Amino acid sequence: MIHYGMTKTAQLAVARGLAGLTKGTKVTVNSVLPGPTRSEGIIDFMKSRASDPAAPAEQIEAEFFAKGRPSSLLQRMIEPDEIANLVAYVASPLSSAISGAALRVDGGVTPTI
Repeated sequence: MIHYGMTKTAQLAVARGLAGLTKGTKVTVNSVLPGPTRSEGIIDFMKSRASDPAAPAEQIEAEFFAKGRPSSLLQRMIEPDEIANLVAYVASPLSSAISGAALRVDGGVTPTI
């Protein structure tokens, strides 16, 4: 999860800087910034932080967002296909006017860039 090691502003700067190198070429460069995404690793992490690790998965996830990610607007894990949908759009001709952007697919966890 390399993107966690960079600030959101740095990721925007990288996207914008690289996009500047492609100016006038019809090549676009963007950063996709995913939020808490469902995976085996995050499920294990949530269980390790839960007040009752034996509780149903839905209860553990709800507790995780209530205590650990209260700024999330979705209050749930993002599914990998939801991130893939944004990537597919950004890689398609439909997004030809989007370049140099940091696009969040984080469920509203980050209030600002």
